Amino acid sequence: MQTAIEDFIIHLATERGLSDNYQLSTRLSLEAFALWLGKTHGLNAPEAVTREHLTEFIAHRKRVGFAATSIKLNTVALKILFRWLRVRNRIPLDPAELLRLPQTERQLPETLNEQQVETLLEALPDTGALALRNRAIFETLYACGVRVSELCGARLEHLNLEGGLLRVTGKGDKMRLVPVGSKAAAALAGYLAAERPGLVRKHTRSHLFLSAHGRALTPDRIWQLAKETAQRAGFSQAVYPHLLRHSFATHLLSNGADLRIIQELLGHADISTTQIYTHVDAQRLKAVHYRFHPRAQ
Repeated sequence: MQTAIEDFIIHLATERGLSDNYQLSTRLSLEAFALWLGKTHGLNAPEAVTREHLTEFIAHRKRVGFAATSIKLNTVALKILFRWLRVRNRIPLDPAELLRLPQTERQLPETLNEQQVETLLEALPDTGALALRNRAIFETLYACGVRVSELCGARLEHLNLEGGLLRVTGKGDKMRLVPVGSKAAAALAGYLAAERPGLVRKHTRSHLFLSAHGRALTPDRIWQLAKETAQRAGFSQAVYPHLLRHSFATHLLSNGADLRIIQELLGHADISTTQIYTHVDAQRLKAVHYRFHPRAQ
């Protein structure tokens, strides 16, 4: 099992180009199964695994209290591993072929309303150390709906301010172009002209956003900045960079944008991932109806 897992992870990294986080999550799921299989049944060979072993392992995970989302990740990892082994004729049959994915309750994403986003952005200082950089970061996160990892990976050559476009690299190393709004473009122009040159050091590369030491900014630092800005703005709820991505999508939808366009902007491979924002918008409409309609209560 361990050899099969190692070979499969190499396949995910080299042939599929999947992220380190995805590789780690898959490895943890598969190694948990291999450990359980050895302890419970004394088996260590992929070809000896049956569908009953897989369903028993999933039932065990549920029984000891793992969340439905974690169990679903375990199940997906097992299905793709054994499918891969079967395609390469390393096992005679795929024991996971008919394995059903557990149903999970889909959590609606948290969002900020448009006024809350304005309040958050207004709380950013206009002067002081790195003020231009920080404003450019948050204006871009909201204007473009990018993931924080995509923002940290963006480089100068990926930005076309005149054309109002930013090229980002998303999951699976897929590139996409996202429009940059006028306010974000102005913030970026100010940062690039007046602040970024002073952050450049000998080791600096072409990353768009730099730390005070001239290195590429990290997602952790942007999370910290979001927390500090939210506190300054007086928010009681937690504010994190991905909240601006959710808000970006929800505000586009509520203002009439087509769902397929939002899918492209967010870089979702499957539109079913984007469709969750229609539920968020429906909840908002219900709340407005309940509050203002004379016969709603």
